[in-house]
Amino acid sequence: MLVPNPTTVPKLFVIDTNVILHDASCIRNFEENDVAIPIVVLEELDQFKKGNDDVNFQARAFLRTIDALTSDAFASEGTSIGSGLGTLRLILGSEPQTQLNDAFLDDCADHRILNTALRLQEQEAPRAVVLVTKDTNLRMKAKAFGLTAQDYITDKVASFEKLYTGKRLVDDLPPASLEPFYKNGGHLAAEELSEIESPIANENYILRSGSKSVLATYNANQKCFNRIDRVGASGIQPRNAEQSFALRALMDDNIKLVTLSGQAGSGKTLLALAAAMECRGRYRQTLLARPIVPLSNKDLGFLPGDIDAKLDPYMQPLYDNLAVIQPQRGDGSASLRGQEMLEANRIEIAPLAYIRGRSLHRVFFIVDEAQNLTPHEIKTIITRAGEGTKIVFTGDINQIDHPYLDSLSNGLSYVIDRMVGQSIYGHVSLEKGERSELSELASKLL
Repeated sequence: MLVPNPTTVPKLFVIDTNVILHDASCIRNFEENDVAIPIVVLEELDQFKKGNDDVNFQARAFLRTIDALTSDAFASEGTSIGSGLGTLRLILGSEPQTQLNDAFLDDCADHRILNTALRLQEQEAPRAVVLVTKDTNLRMKAKAFGLTAQDYITDKVASFEKLYTGKRLVDDLPPASLEPFYKNGGHLAAEELSEIESPIANENYILRSGSKSVLATYNANQKCFNRIDRVGASGIQPRNAEQSFALRALMDDNIKLVTLSGQAGSGKTLLALAAAMECRGRYRQTLLARPIVPLSNKDLGFLPGDIDAKLDPYMQPLYDNLAVIQPQRGDGSASLRGQEMLEANRIEIAPLAYIRGRSLHRVFFIVDEAQNLTPHEIKTIITRAGEGTKIVFTGDINQIDHPYLDSLSNGLSYVIDRMVGQSIYGHVSLEKGERSELSELASKLL
């Protein structure tokens, strides 16, 4: 009797609940391989059906998907996921294996999922069985039992080191290369600067020739480099080249989507707010939002008061940045303008949970702490943009509070990786902290 070659037989992927809550369409991303859903996963999804958060949407979308794939009942061999794809199987529970009982004291959903995967590994041998979970601890447990376990990486960026930074340093240029930037309005055709290879739309450059330097950006539509001047916004002046790059993108109406990444104190949120107030006449409203990711076990429901009172602790960093902008004008007009805009609802601070379903027209929309958003949440926000709307995401990719996201799988990294080269997109990575000497020292040493 011939034994099947494991390399030619489709793999069987066992899916954890957190993968489905991350991406409801995950079962379509395993090519010709088969997918198994432990029954305990459906039990966990049942707890997420109600609500307005993204995980609730993902749970409902997935349950509707598998209901549409099946007829009256699941076939024993599984049901086809689609053309060119494998089958979907629902695996009922069974008695815990002896090795699990010996290793763990508690019975929980994770251990039941692990038990299902181990049982399938025995039944399907020599076929490869892989547990897919975003829970690092469960992956380690699975590997301890000799079971292959992997993260869900479909929407992960390939490498943090290769992530687009939005800027490039070009040294040792001929002195004559910089002279045209001070003539003809500061424009230079791309073919006249052959030292720069494969320029990217809205990419920023620090061009140096000896002791002279020029800040420039590339306009892909006109195929030319444009000089960037150090221009302030709402009294806020850029303190380094990266902040000049950021303000240029923030105040350019042709750039509809801007992402700013960088460490704490690099000025991401402050620059975005300053640009929004400077451009207030061109937009109907400035909308500010940030993910509600508490650092303790308290959530919105535990805080007293109405929605504004509940949101206030989470939105305080945005108010802090507004307070920095307000005193910059010596006559006090900036302070008055910010307060009047808040009272007239020209500046609105809202939770992201209520963005779904809205259509935002002529809005300057700033989303702070975007590294705590999933790729699907990022997509949901961007697709809310109507005519004349500008969306800005700010965040620190190295400071993630979400339990199932990392520097490669978070929504901010995802949108940076996918949007590179688009003419209406701009990105800048801010590396130098400007909050204070103490803040900069803490970022480096602690």
